Amino acid sequence: MPKAHANGIDIYYEIHGAGQPLVLIAGLGYSSWMWHKMIPGLAQHFQVIAFDNRGVGETDKPTGPYTAQMLADDTAGLLAALGIQRAAILGHSMGGFVAQALVLSHPEMIGKLILSATNFGGPRAIPVTPEALAVLTDTKSDPVERLKRGILISCTPGFGDAHPEIVQEWVNYRVQHPIDLSGYQAQIAIGMALLAEDKCFEHCLKQIQTPTLILFGEHDKVVPPGNAELLAREIRGSRIEILKNAGHFYPFDATDAAVIAIVGFLK
Repeated sequence: MPKAHANGIDIYYEIHGAGQPLVLIAGLGYSSWMWHKMIPGLAQHFQVIAFDNRGVGETDKPTGPYTAQMLADDTAGLLAALGIQRAAILGHSMGGFVAQALVLSHPEMIGKLILSATNFGGPRAIPVTPEALAVLTDTKSDPVERLKRGILISCTPGFGDAHPEIVQEWVNYRVQHPIDLSGYQAQIAIGMALLAEDKCFEHCLKQIQTPTLILFGEHDKVVPPGNAELLAREIRGSRIEILKNAGHFYPFDATDAAVIAIVGFLK
């Protein structure tokens, strides 16, 4: 399995397709596996680089806490190790925090930016809905049932009934690849650190001059799509696309529509 040494750690990565580089930055607790349904479609148009953030998958898991800037430097280091001077960047959820840190600290490396199902942190961001929070913070129910509920609350309503095979594949993957608890907690610290007024990205985003797409699912209960408008107000020239019949995990429940939106923006 390919790994690159960057920013003091060994980072697992995959490359699919050819052409303009497109880097996918996963969300909290997820490895590059979270992109596996989208990669075939994207790889028809781009050289897709998917990798495991520090703390998950096959990448090193040093002691935390981690910061968005730390993972942004990991990403920049990976690109340098691969000889990629400039790429499009897509950061999802926590990965969107990393993408914001990356474009602010290494703007020369980013040709276009996609902020996906994320926010800028701080007190004015729209938080997780109470419904989703109750499911995602449950620690007492059966682990597998809790996992299923977490999947369903993160997808569009009715997704579980329409696609039980995808839900089962998802559960099987998580059971076979359990989360490293210390790495997960270290990644949680990324979002927690951005809750403070003076630590969030809100007041920095006007510096961004990179063409930016803000991409959300219309039924996102984890990062409500109202955050798209808040981000767009701060990033000059950015555009919003809201995916119909999609939730927080649109890579699973709106795969084709997401690929079309991403290709349309980048092409």
